[in-house]
Amino acid sequence: MTTQQTPAIHVHGLKKSYKELRVLRGVDFTVARGSIFALLGSNGAGKTTVVKILSTLLKADTGTARVHGFDVATQAADVRESISLTGQFAAVDEILSGRENLVLVARLRHLKDPGAIADELLARFSLTEAGGRKVATYSGGMRRRLDIAMSLIGNPPIIFLDEPTTGLDPQARIEVWQAVKELAAQGTTVLLTTQYLDEAEQLADRVAILHEGRIIVNGTLAELKQLLPPAKVEYVEKQPTLEDVFLTLVGTKA
Repeated sequence: MTTQQTPAIHVHGLKKSYKELRVLRGVDFTVARGSIFALLGSNGAGKTTVVKILSTLLKADTGTARVHGFDVATQAADVRESISLTGQFAAVDEILSGRENLVLVARLRHLKDPGAIADELLARFSLTEAGGRKVATYSGGMRRRLDIAMSLIGNPPIIFLDEPTTGLDPQARIEVWQAVKELAAQGTTVLLTTQYLDEAEQLADRVAILHEGRIIVNGTLAELKQLLPPAKVEYVEKQPTLEDVFLTLVGTKA
């Protein structure tokens, strides 16, 4: 199987417990290259634990996971070179300008012409005009876009976005959604964890619902909607939303 045919991420039988608390009870999923895969679940479902295992920050008790063809347990250094991770809070330096943040990361990665790299990313994420301003003056959406831009320095083929729009207002969330769509359009594989159903509906090529430590359903949005019959109101067929699917399968509100 060629590199292009190999899944970007392949997870099989992943289990993780903290003493008596079983967080992951056998998680399986595959992410195609260049796609956006949403791991959807309520708080405490185990989404962040999955991301920590895939990014080599945490060891699984049992099971296997491969990222960009590398085993997360035995080839951790290769995995780390292949990925970037953006957590729930923007990891930017407020004292520096947006451009200075980008230049700093490019220098830390020992890349040539860090200024040109910074300018290209500022333009790509619509931050050119704000590039010279201190990040302390940025809105939440601008900080998050800068954070994602910083994570792309070095062109990692796979990026993990763990709850990327937590705490953002609706306009900022839309800005981040657009940035994520552009990532995938340029070939980056995105694994997105979220508890926001509309976010998964807007962004993902495939959605997996993680509930009580297991993937209970995994498919395209159209496939998931087929799990519920369409509602009929006054002879007008109403397709179920992703929220309808999620709440029916999980049985409780997120």
